[in-house]
Amino acid sequence: MIRNFGAPVVLVGALVLAGCGETGMPSPELDPDVVAARALVGPVPEELKRGEAGYMRDCAKCHGEDALGNLSGPPLLHAVYAPMQHSDAAFLLSVRAGMKAHHFNFGDMERMPAVTAEMVGEITSYIRWLQREVGVF
Repeated sequence: MIRNFGAPVVLVGALVLAGCGETGMPSPELDPDVVAARALVGPVPEELKRGEAGYMRDCAKCHGEDALGNLSGPPLLHAVYAPMQHSDAAFLLSVRAGMKAHHFNFGDMERMPAVTAEMVGEITSYIRWLQREVGVF
């Protein structure tokens, strides 16, 4: 006997997508404690200054000068981007190859061929420092 599971499958799919953006991806919810902590982050350590400068030059336009995201890109001070979710190698891959949108509804990240692996390493160290400072991990 052949059963028709069409209606239940459509219903489950609709329930999963309820409340999501046009692509079925939610908007990031910022942890209020992270936002408050970001405002209190002290001076950047000297060894991370190059990473900070690289972030401001190459990343801030889309991820916000404070790394809390903006209308163009998601917040990097979010649990989704903590090392246990996105490794340092994942950041490098995103910059080198680009990345299809897969967590939030901001569109795809374009590849950035002018940003070297060394620069990505410095930027990632700066981002990891910020994440620790605000309690993301």
